Amino acid sequence: MRLIDENDRQVGVVTLKEALEAAWSKKLDLVQVTDKTNPPVAKIVEFGKYLYSLQKKEKNVRTSEIKGIRLTYNISPHDMETRAAAAEKFLQKGDRVKIELRLRGRQKAFDALSREKVGQFLEILEKLIPYKIDKELKREMGGFNMIVSKK
Repeated sequence: MRLIDENDRQVGVVTLKEALEAAWSKKLDLVQVTDKTNPPVAKIVEFGKYLYSLQKKEKNVRTSEIKGIRLTYNISPHDMETRAAAAEKFLQKGDRVKIELRLRGRQKAFDALSREKVGQFLEILEKLIPYKIDKELKREMGGFNMIVSKK
C-alpha cells in the first residue's frame, strides 16, 4: 500500500505490516484513504482528528438551490431592476435562478411582447452579473420559464 505520514509526505509503497508498525511506533492510527487506486492509499493520522476534518469538509459543501424570480406582464422598469438585484444576490451565493413570467387572461396571446419583457430583464441582469442559461426560455401553461446560473 502507498503510505502517507502524519506530515502529509509520501513514504512510498510499503507492506501492510510495515505501515501498521510505523503507525504504532508513532502512537497514531493507520487509515485507508482510498481503495480505488492500485496500490491502495493509507495515511498515518489520529483517527478522531481525521473524522472531525471529514465532517468539517462535508458541512462546507453547499448545494445550489433554485431560487425564483417572478415577473408579470405589466411590470414597471424599476420593479424589474429591483428583481434583477435580488437575482444577482442569489447568483452571487451560487444558487440558480428560475425566472418566471406569469401571464393571465388575454396576456397569453402576446408571446412576442412577453419574450421581450424577459429579454429586458436579462439585459438588466447582464449589467449586474454575468450569467449562463441552464434552461432556455420555454412557454408553459401559465406563462414563460427559464433557469439561469452564474458563469
